[in-house]
Amino acid sequence: MTTEIRTIQLTDFTDLVELMSELGYPTTLEELTKRLDLTQKHVDYEAFVVVKNNHIIGFAGVCKALAFEFTGLYVRITAFVVSSKQRKQGIGTKLLKACEEWAIQQGAVAITLNSGNREERQAAHTFYKSNGYVGKSTGFSKNIT
Repeated sequence: MTTEIRTIQLTDFTDLVELMSELGYPTTLEELTKRLDLTQKHVDYEAFVVVKNNHIIGFAGVCKALAFEFTGLYVRITAFVVSSKQRKQGIGTKLLKACEEWAIQQGAVAITLNSGNREERQAAHTFYKSNGYVGKSTGFSKNIT
């Protein structure tokens, strides 16, 4: 069984609808396509997929930004999911490493991510901590439209 991490392609979008639902963000192919089309046109965004036996089993979206609180660039992982059927095989760690490598290539000095405070996210929190990430803050958001 071969596993490959690569940048996203248009043909991957259909498989990502299910993964986004697993992440807790159900969407339609039409909506997801709109989102991914926008990010693919922006130089500060990148998206990676994990392909195993010609199936998409993982996805990560990242963006590069300037920091106000320290000198330098940072990268934020804005979406991260591995299929629930494929977890605990090292795939997530490899995908995190791909995000980190991209961040280094961009000249970033740090990488961040948010993960919900819901009970079902506790395993994800443990995973991130086991990969060297430190919980530092609680995020807040508000819909303004």
